[in-house]
Formats: sequence, structure tokens, C-alpha cells
Amino acid sequence: MNKKFLYTSLALALSFGAMAQDQNAIKFSAPVNKDRAYQHLSILASDEYEGRETGTKGGWMAAEYIKKQFQSFGLIGPVKGGKDPYLQAVGISAKKLSGVSLKVGSQTKENFKDFYILATSTPAKGFNVKASSIIFAGYGLNKEDFNEYAGQNVAGKVVVIFATGDPTAKAPAQPAQGRRGQSSVGSQQAKIKYLQDNKAAGVLVINERVESLSDAQRAYLAEGSADLKREDASNKNTLPVVTIGTTVANQILAGANTNLEEVKKKIAETLKPATTVINIPVAFTAKLVEEDIKADNVLGFLEGSDPKLKNEVVVVTGHYDHIGLVTDPNATDKVNNGADDDGSGTTGVLMLAEAFAKAKKEGHGPKRSILFMTVCGEEKGLWGSEWYSEHPVFALENTITNLNIDMIGRGDDKRPGDNNFVYIIGSNMLSDDLDKIGKKANTDYVNIVLDETYNNRTDPNRFYYRSDHYNFAKHGIPVIFYFNGVHKDYHQPGDEVSKIDFPMLAKRAQLVYYTAWELANGENRPVVNKNADGTLKTN
Repeated sequence: MNKKFLYTSLALALSFGAMAQDQNAIKFSAPVNKDRAYQHLSILASDEYEGRETGTKGGWMAAEYIKKQFQSFGLIGPVKGGKDPYLQAVGISAKKLSGVSLKVGSQTKENFKDFYILATSTPAKGFNVKASSIIFAGYGLNKEDFNEYAGQNVAGKVVVIFATGDPTAKAPAQPAQGRRGQSSVGSQQAKIKYLQDNKAAGVLVINERVESLSDAQRAYLAEGSADLKREDASNKNTLPVVTIGTTVANQILAGANTNLEEVKKKIAETLKPATTVINIPVAFTAKLVEEDIKADNVLGFLEGSDPKLKNEVVVVTGHYDHIGLVTDPNATDKVNNGADDDGSGTTGVLMLAEAFAKAKKEGHGPKRSILFMTVCGEEKGLWGSEWYSEHPVFALENTITNLNIDMIGRGDDKRPGDNNFVYIIGSNMLSDDLDKIGKKANTDYVNIVLDETYNNRTDPNRFYYRSDHYNFAKHGIPVIFYFNGVHKDYHQPGDEVSKIDFPMLAKRAQLVYYTAWELANGENRPVVNKNADGTLKTN
């Protein structure tokens, strides 16, 4: 935020702030304080909760704690059709492989030493591929001026290619932009797609780093992969993919009287394909096993008091999951406690829920309804909030705003010595009304520095896309993301309760509370006057 504008705003707040304050809002803000914050966070971020990783005991313990807090406040569990009205089961499954094998010629290869197979690149029914010969197709390119498949019919055949590279490229490929890599003909994804589209029986991808995998990397590969069950994400892959190292690749290429070094040199010097059929038998198998993972979003609902407005909902979120236990067996601290990330945000949601629930009990409940929701799986890829946005308990068209709290307990290494700030992200991305409401709530009640350094779509950190608010914003729901920035303990065991600035945690949570109060009691919902790209709507 521009400093001159900020100081002007603060001066106006000092002159006129009292006139705009709602005394009931102030009265019922009492539970949003540093002591209550410590009570919650010292439990959620304790070693007993083992880092709250999604799908683990620690994550389930956190969900149970939050649920009991919502119940004690008198919030309603709004989830219908499940075992527990406070828990929205999130569809997550883990994919693992069994029966993995690779045989080249008469030699049986060793998994994770000579080769590996990823569950994510395995067809849903697994595979059992046998072939008496292999097509070596170099870099697997099918460009107009460099087609390594010219004269070859790959249907029903096993093909060997290099994982990456394009010897005809005139300049190094530019780094991938955004969240996804490039889709050029030189990418492995494009190479695999070509072979799948042309009905190859399987592909052996040469990656010269296979033999140098660390123990941690081997363990990671062996664990398989978990992901959200998306309706449009059925396993459409039909091509078995095996990644092989240099030993296996050279054994295959020996059948053509060459090796990796020689064939790469030949292609680079001639700029001509070196495709050849190699008469060596190969067989590879794998079976895909899918297991459900238990994980839940925790929901507490406070119904609005105004018959005309209670169908409109303000959603307040924070993710209660973190990254779990340390994998290094030699580590002295075994727990990634996640006190700031996002125990602090979860604590903020709990304090707001208690404050609004008390207001309602004393006859001053919000006019609109409020959903307090702590979500799972944020660290895995925003899973919990994505699941809610695709399976909403309350219609998205009636959701007027999402206020998302993710890390509000510490300072930022880029702002040393002064924690009296909070980054706000997204507040004016879709709605100028929401931006004004949030900033006015700050001026009227809190007077914290609102830093908008990351409040744009082009920031290289991409914070706008990296927390749970984004799964609301992508559906056209205006959002504000409250964030204290990144510090040296981010995703490290050092993210401990002892390092939390509890007065600032409470102050930042108060800003969210007063913003929610204004939204829940205002005469009109924030108008969405901008498109997804930030341009103004014309109608």
C-alpha cells in the first residue's frame, strides 16, 4: 500500500473512526484475544498432533478438536447425508503399485535401482506388456523437420525415448511459467501423448538420474501418490510408462551396437533421427491399487437473523492441516508443528466463531449467515477447499464472500522488527465493494498496516493462487486472503508455538472479525464488478 495513502487513512480513522464504530461489534469481539489464541494454538500445534498431516492421526485429532469447539459454541453442523453433520468427507485416494517388474532380455531388473514406475502414469487396470523387439526413437520428436517416427508404425509396439531434450532447438527452452510446465513438442508430456494417441503398447523413458536417486527419493516413489477424486479426472492414461536408467538403456542400445553417449553425439552432429528397431525382448508389469484416505473439512454454521438475508452466507476459512512428521531419521525435532502455518489461521477461525456465536446468544446475531470452515489438504494442493467448491453445502451463488486466514501469527523476514501489518491479497480482484469494506473495517476498528505487495495476479510468488480462497475466487466469489508472509521456519520444524506473536495474531484476527461483522450485517452484499482477469464488467 502507498504510504502516503495509508497515513492519510489512519489520520481520518483517528478523527472519524469512533463515529463509524458499532458498539455491539466491539462488545462481542472479546473472545478474539491473545490468551484465547494461545489456548487453541498450544493444543493444535503441540507435538501430540504430529504436524496435522492430512489423512493421518494428527490430522484426525485436529478435526475432532475443532468440531468439539464448534459444538461448544453452539454452532450447527450443516452437512447432510454423512455420519457427522460437522464433517464434510473429502474424497481423497492413494494410488500405489504392486507386482512391479521389468525384464530386459534374460535379465530381471531391480525396482528403484534400475528403473521405476509411477502410479500416476499407470493405467487404471495396470499392465502386463511383452514384446520381442523395441523401437528406439531417440528424443521421441515428431516435428515436421525432425520426425523420429517417420516410416514407423508404433501401434502395439514398445518404444524407447529420452525423457527430455530437442537437439534441433536453436535456444534453450524458457522456464515454465505459472503452475504448469510447457506443452511443447520437446516436453515429456507431449512425447507420451503422441505415443498414447498412436496406440503404442508401452514406453521406456530414459532418465540418466535413476541410478543416483537418494534414499528419500526412493522412499517417496515407493509411497505412491494421493490425490483428490475429481469427477473429470478418471484415469485416462492408457499407455504404460517405465522410467529406466543408463544401465538398462545401454543394455538395450547394445543390441544396435551403440550406447547412450554415441547415439546422442550422432544425433547432435547430423541433426538426423537415429530411429532403429532393436531385437531384444522386454516385459514389464504393474498393478494399480487404490485406497481411500479419510480426511474431512470441519464446518460450523451460524444462521443469520434476518429472514430476507439469512440465505446469503459469509464463509470464513483456514486450513488446519500441515506437513506432518519429519522424514529425516537423524533429525532431533521430529514434528513440523505448523504453529503459524496454519495453526494460527485455524485459531483465528475458532475465535471468530466463538465471538459471533456469543453475539447471537445475546440477541445480536449477524443478519446474514456465517459458515466457519477449517479445511484439510491445503498443503497437498488446496484439496479441502476445492472439494467444498465442487460440493458446496450452501449454494455458491448465495456465498457473498470468502475471508481466508492462512498464517497470521508471525512477522515476515522482509519486514524485520515490526509485525504491525498484514498482507491482504485478492480484496480488489473481483469486487471494489469488498476492498472498501475490508479497508474501512481496518480504519474504523484496528488500524493495522495493510500491505498489498502481493495483491496482484503477476507476483512471482503467486500467493493469490496458493491458498484456499482461490477455490472460491475461481467461481467468481470475492475474497480476502490474510497473510503474514514467509519466514525462515516456513515448512520447517522451527514453526513452533514459542515463536508466535500472540498479540499480533489476535489483532489480525480482529481485523477479519470486524470485516466479517460488516459483511454479515451490511445492507447489500459486495457487488462483483470485475471479471476473472481483473477487467471491469460491462453490464
